[in-house]
Amino acid sequence: MFLGEYEHTIDDKGRLAIPARFRDALSEGVVITRGFDKCLVGFPRSVWEELARQVSSLPIGSEETRQLQRMLFSGAADMTLDRQGRILIPQNLREFAELGDQAIIAGLNRHFEIWSPRRWQNVLSAMDANASMFAQKLAELRF
Repeated sequence: MFLGEYEHTIDDKGRLAIPARFRDALSEGVVITRGFDKCLVGFPRSVWEELARQVSSLPIGSEETRQLQRMLFSGAADMTLDRQGRILIPQNLREFAELGDQAIIAGLNRHFEIWSPRRWQNVLSAMDANASMFAQKLAELRF
């Protein structure tokens, strides 16, 4: 389970340390790909394989399906953590997410996102502005 928000440095080679709490869940590998809202998304390999299977089963005749497949698969990087718990984020993905020398890693339960700090602040501001809508959605859940 990926929970929490962490700020880490991206070194000059494009390596990003993954939070220690996330590393066990990524022991079999991690797939990083383009996400929505100009961030990157990281999936443990088992979750990625499940998602890939479902996306691949969608009808290829649908334009939305083809666009989703392009977004997810064409930019995906399959990797393992190095001995220091880092991943190498390819240049094309760093450019897509507008990452500089800092990144925010945000846990989202079964996956995590990697954000530029500036964009993450915009996300937080938008969440604050929509707090009442989120409260209503949460009230609809029965837990």
